[in-house]
Amino acid sequence: MNQNVLNTIAHEKNSHQLEVYKSKGGYSSLVNLINITPEQVINEVKKSNLRGRGGAGFPTAKKWTFLPNDDRARYLVCNADEGEPGTFKDRFLMNKLPHQIIEGMIIAAYAIKSKTAYIYIRGEFVKEYKIMEQALKEAYDANILGKDLNIYLYRGAGAYICGEETALLNSLEGKRGEPRNKPPFPAHVGAFGMPTCVNNVETFTSLPWIINHGGDAFAKLGVGLSGGTRLFSVSGHIKNPGVYELPMTFTIKQLIDHCGGIPDGKKLKAIIPGGASAPMMTADEIETPLDFDSIAKAGSMAGSGAIIVMDETTCIVEAAARLLKFYEHESCGQCSQCREGSHWLARLFDRLEKGLGNESDLALIEDICSNMIGQTICAFSEAMTGPALSSIRKFKSEFLEHINNKGCPHKLHLKEKEVSHVL
Repeated sequence: MNQNVLNTIAHEKNSHQLEVYKSKGGYSSLVNLINITPEQVINEVKKSNLRGRGGAGFPTAKKWTFLPNDDRARYLVCNADEGEPGTFKDRFLMNKLPHQIIEGMIIAAYAIKSKTAYIYIRGEFVKEYKIMEQALKEAYDANILGKDLNIYLYRGAGAYICGEETALLNSLEGKRGEPRNKPPFPAHVGAFGMPTCVNNVETFTSLPWIINHGGDAFAKLGVGLSGGTRLFSVSGHIKNPGVYELPMTFTIKQLIDHCGGIPDGKKLKAIIPGGASAPMMTADEIETPLDFDSIAKAGSMAGSGAIIVMDETTCIVEAAARLLKFYEHESCGQCSQCREGSHWLARLFDRLEKGLGNESDLALIEDICSNMIGQTICAFSEAMTGPALSSIRKFKSEFLEHINNKGCPHKLHLKEKEVSHVL
């Protein structure tokens, strides 16, 4: 597609440079800002049905309106701490379109009447940090920044939990990256105790198009209450993995076909539709459209738009065990349900994968998850129950095979082939 986020600019040589970006119409939306009020910007974004692209899918304009109408300083924060496994579209945008991110932040800052903004970038993104740093310098040198808005770049230290907005704000303030109790919400007590709005990288990159073409036009690119196109990070058993901009009217099946299908003639087994924390979906559910509400109705979540494809050779038990091990490592440990629950889930799934478990472990996992859902400060604890519960409920027969065969059938089959080859 040649509209919205990617446009044709991302495929231009040196698209990250100000000169190239401006030659293709970059920063043209700022001219339109002169003639409209902050309230009109918010109204246009409201009409666009733009929903946050970081994972929650919350309406962007509605989030902006939560800030109180008072004289306190207010902050805008770009969440560039892309840590969800399977997600790499924000990294792509920082590589290719740093100025579009900045342009979007200027629009958002104008809308919420903020004079100070921060880009919180994942610590491992060394190349992207340098690109964003250079883009900010170019914007200051060209007097695009500095008069009405200052944007500061801040590096995190690689903690997954800092993708949660209040943990991010703690880290930004130099504190331990732990989620905060809510209320108060960041809109009222955010960075440095002031009203704050946190939006995702992709959310900001959508704003210039909305201002230039109108909220109604953006809404028409989407479906229902999900406006615009969306960037999808496609990985796993797929012929052409990568970042794709597609309409959310596409079904999961259409996306897979668009990316070349499953390699080597293999059959599809499972899909994770919104990053590793999204509940798994089976091959029978791929006619589901990619918009937020359709995927939620199917029992999963669109999340960060990360599509992880698994073919028939995948051991679902092993895949789930690896995911739970990741979440065990990344729990901040603040809440006992998450700290202990993540450890026991990882331990139980590891035991099942090795063929050392029994059927009662499946019931125990369900029980542990029930104590993790809705019981903690942030959604991290509940998020890790997504792959845990969905894998058991949708692929229970595979877990029973591990239990009955005292090991992974896939691995046992491979060992038999290796032995027969030697004989």
